[in-house]
Amino acid sequence: MRKEKWTGAITLIAAICLLVACKDSKKQVSAGDEPTEISTDTLATDTIAMPDEPKDSVENIIAATPMPKAADELFDDFFFNFSANEKLQMERVNFPLAVNDHGKKSVVAATEWKMETFFADQGFYTLIFDSEKQMEVVKDTTISHVVVEKVFLEQKQVEQYVFDRQEGLWKLTEIDRHALLKNANSDFLNFYDKFSKDSLFQVQSLNAPVKTVIPDPEDDFNMLEGEFYPEQWQDFKPEVLPQGFIYNIQYGQPCKGGARKIFVIRGISNSLEIEMTFLLKGGEWRLVKLI
Repeated sequence: MRKEKWTGAITLIAAICLLVACKDSKKQVSAGDEPTEISTDTLATDTIAMPDEPKDSVENIIAATPMPKAADELFDDFFFNFSANEKLQMERVNFPLAVNDHGKKSVVAATEWKMETFFADQGFYTLIFDSEKQMEVVKDTTISHVVVEKVFLEQKQVEQYVFDRQEGLWKLTEIDRHALLKNANSDFLNFYDKFSKDSLFQVQSLNAPVKTVIPDPEDDFNMLEGEFYPEQWQDFKPEVLPQGFIYNIQYGQPCKGGARKIFVIRGISNSLEIEMTFLLKGGEWRLVKLI
């Protein structure tokens, strides 16, 4: 269920991995690990404290490394830098930062901001698309508006980080928190929440058959199209299936409901790439393709 794919910012991703390795060894992040409660100020949630460390620490090395101007062309390149470099992050947040917390508006000053590392210490992130064509927008250098979503499935809440490209530079311009019910993907997200945790429900939610792509046993560089049936699920089930909390990134594409969702699990600094295509059939979501 894996295919080789590099996703940009390779050098910086490697630095992020070193940063994580040098962090508090007590913090082990696995699929689904997130706070069980959301405080009224979730700016401090999922952050890594920046204690005093030696000048030659990985963090200081990253902070002292200017981001290449070209990184602003592709959002992913910028975002990996933004998540790893505290100095850059402070420069690229529009302070005082506007916050809309379930309709209650406020601002966050620079002195109140805490470093936000997003999914850097998780090893992978997730994406939701409506079609294969929409997936190509990730490589689009002309987009100027991107929304990074933290989706708290168990708490039924969504926290959106809004980025806009201003005079050629990506900036965090707003944070918006709202109920999952108000999210365009709410129906699918509620389904996925149950799908990720209930093995019996997983089998019940499989199409018969499910299309798949597997390695050619006679050619390591070739893939073969195939299929499997619900009773074979345990043999094809992805090793990584995030629970409780996921990310999504809207690369300027219109976010709508729809009867088709492609759920992508993408690794950081590794070749992990899982694509799960779901269709809404008779009011029920069905997994129809797994790559």
